[in-house]
Amino acid sequence: MERLFDLDLQLLADAALMIIAVFVLFLVASYFLFNPVRELLAKRQAKIKDELDSAARDKEEASELKKQYDDKLKNIDKEAEEILSDARKRALENENKIVAEAKEEAARIIERAKAEAELEKQKAADDVKREMVVLASIMAGKVVKASIDTTVQESLVNETLKEIGESTWQS
Repeated sequence: MERLFDLDLQLLADAALMIIAVFVLFLVASYFLFNPVRELLAKRQAKIKDELDSAARDKEEASELKKQYDDKLKNIDKEAEEILSDARKRALENENKIVAEAKEEAARIIERAKAEAELEKQKAADDVKREMVVLASIMAGKVVKASIDTTVQESLVNETLKEIGESTWQS
């Protein structure tokens, strides 16, 4: 009998043995090659997942920081305005203080000038009184020398008053 592919029992046994050998070889290769590769791939997958999670957390933190900085930038204008307002208030207070001190100093100077003027006025009045005393004594001396009557005395008083001057006498 002729066979189609030369299939005999020996060929089938060899084929079965070859299949078993290939299966055993596959199991050994799987244990020594495929499992470490699978573990390596699992570790790599876990590492990538951790890196993606870390990147997501970093992105969220960066977003939060950006939000905080934006809020601070918005508040910086307000803070700057408050600082400027405070500086303006202090400058106005200093200006008012300086003006008040200048007014007080001017008032003191005016008071001092008035006091000095009053002293000068009194000094002038004292000088006029001394002159009048001197003139009165001169006049008394003239009266005594002349020993004259009232008409002569009146003429002497009038003459003395003219010498002194009316403006000095009236002030």
